Amino acid sequence: MIKRKILGVFVWLFGVLFLFAGCGQGPAGEEIPVPGRESTGQQARLFEPVKPIAELRSVALEAHPPVEEGDFLESDLVEVATMDPTVRLDVRYATANNFMGEIIYESPRVFLQRPVAEALLNAHRQFMQQGYGVVLFDGYRPWYVTKIFWDATPPDKKDFVADPSIGSRHNRGAAVDLSLYDLASGELLPMPSGYDETTERAGIDFAGGDQQSKANRDLLISVMRLNGFEPLANEWWHYDHHSWQSYPIMNARFDEIDRE
Repeated sequence: MIKRKILGVFVWLFGVLFLFAGCGQGPAGEEIPVPGRESTGQQARLFEPVKPIAELRSVALEAHPPVEEGDFLESDLVEVATMDPTVRLDVRYATANNFMGEIIYESPRVFLQRPVAEALLNAHRQFMQQGYGVVLFDGYRPWYVTKIFWDATPPDKKDFVADPSIGSRHNRGAAVDLSLYDLASGELLPMPSGYDETTERAGIDFAGGDQQSKANRDLLISVMRLNGFEPLANEWWHYDHHSWQSYPIMNARFDEIDRE
C-alpha cells in the first residue's frame, strides 16, 4: 500500500511538471497567448519585422500623412495621466514588450483629445465605484508609427495593422486601448485574451473561456459604451470615441505635443 501511494505521488508530480513545461506553448514550441497573461507583463510576438525598425523609422519620419478634406475640429491633445493619477499606464509600445518586440514610442505616455479624455475619465470613475480602475495601453498614435507598423508587417499579416494611406483612429487621438485593474490588489482583471492577441478569443462576442473573464470584458464594454465609446469587433481592448471623425490625422511626436 505504501509503495502504491509513493508511486501515486511521483505520477502526480510528473503531471504537474509536464503541465508547467507546456504552458503557453503549442506545436514546436510556438507561443500561444494565455488569457490574462498581460498581468505578468509577457506578450507574444506576432512576427519578425520584414526590415529593421530603425530603418523603417527613418523612412516613416520623412513620409507625410494622407491629405484629408473636411472641416475638422482643432486638435487639443492632453496627457491623460496628468488629469487623474489613479489611471494606470502600461504602454507596451514604449518597451520591447509588444507584438513586434521593438521599442516604438520614445516615452510611455498616453494622449487623447480633451473631450475623449474627459469621457474616458468619467468611465474610470464609474469603474472605481465597483472597485476597479482603467489601465491604458495606448491612445494617440503619431501617423509615422502607423506607417512603421504597416511597413514592418509581412504581406500575409497586413490585416492586423492599420493602413497608413487612410490612417488610424489612434492617429486622430480619439481611440484608446485599455483594460481594468483591481483597486485593492493592483492586479489586472483577467480577460478572455491577452492584449494585442489575434485569436478569436480577442473578439467582443467570443463565447468561450471562463465566465469571470467574459464578465470582466462585458463590464468594460458596457461602461465604455455608456460614455460614448464603441469597441472594435475583434479587439475587446480597443475603443473608438463617437467623435473620431471630427479630428484630423496627426503626426506630432510626443515631445512636440509638449511644446504646442
